[in-house]
Amino acid sequence: KRLRGIGRSFLKGFLIGVLCLCIVGLAGLFVLRPSLTAAEADALKRTYSEAGPGADRSGALPAGEEPASFVDFSSLRADYPDVKGWLTIPGTVVDYPVLQSSAAQPEYYLRRNYRGEWRMAGSLFFQYDCTLQSKNTVIYGHNMTDGSMFGVLAKYEDDVFRKGHSRLLLQTEGGVEEYAVAAVLKTDAAQLPFNRTVFASDADYLSFAAELGVSVTSADERLLTLVTCAYDWDGARTVVVARRVVPSDLHRYSLCD
Repeated sequence: KRLRGIGRSFLKGFLIGVLCLCIVGLAGLFVLRPSLTAAEADALKRTYSEAGPGADRSGALPAGEEPASFVDFSSLRADYPDVKGWLTIPGTVVDYPVLQSSAAQPEYYLRRNYRGEWRMAGSLFFQYDCTLQSKNTVIYGHNMTDGSMFGVLAKYEDDVFRKGHSRLLLQTEGGVEEYAVAAVLKTDAAQLPFNRTVFASDADYLSFAAELGVSVTSADERLLTLVTCAYDWDGARTVVVARRVVPSDLHRYSLCD
């Protein structure tokens, strides 16, 4: 009996130990890993930071917003060629590199960082068929419960938040472009093909923009579509659509000044 009692105590202790290890593992998976991804992005930006016109234009920003900083894109891409962009939404946590993989592995960066290492939060990534010339540039990211990555997109359903965070800055090898949020949708690809990047004609593109609820008057205007998971139904997505801004003083974002 005594031996059986010792055995039961050992088994109980063993199971408690395994449970504790599982809890620690889950904490690392859902808490530490997302934080690690954000820290890696921050370190990457510091390493390849470029002190340019964006560093001293705080006077041009709405009250409460911090000036954006940009990266030395040629050096960054020389080391990490799959980094095809950098997305910043001033006033939010979104300040991340945007990766792009191939048609053969379109979601390669869904659970990987820019070095190809496994990360729970993954990376922001372009749809595989997007180019610098795409009329609709699509970026995907995880809806993380800690608010990182594209966890912020759900907040755009609130008009006050949307008005205060309507500016998006996308840096690519072509320079820095500003976009303004134009529509926020809760949908899925079966209901609305928000991820289209190829259009049969200018009329087809204008019709597509109208479907998204964006007023586009010229086929030369371009869209930036941010996509993350929603949980309202199976396959639901939160989609934030922004229209490229072409102000008369757009040169202030140029990296070539």
